[in-house]
Amino acid sequence: MNIDEIITLAEKGDADAQFRLALYYESDCPERDFGKAVYWYTKSAEQGNAHALNNLGICYYNGQGVAENAEEAKKLWLKAKELGNQTAAENLRIHFKIN
Repeated sequence: MNIDEIITLAEKGDADAQFRLALYYESDCPERDFGKAVYWYTKSAEQGNAHALNNLGICYYNGQGVAENAEEAKKLWLKAKELGNQTAAENLRIHFKIN
């Protein structure tokens, strides 16, 4: 699937495509844009995508594409952990000493 197809699906509300588009904008692509990555992670996270919740938490924790906000990162990681995302659980353990 090429980027144009991913964009089309993301704009139609496909949570997986939204997540993939966010990853694209966060990568070293020519169109790298952390603000767009946050936008698409948010769209996907709103639909319960645990990977998007985790990655959005990382953006908030590091202040990439959004103002740094550790408490927002913690909330996002807790929600992702509840959905079974082990990376979010590890982020909580490392950054907040939450098991």
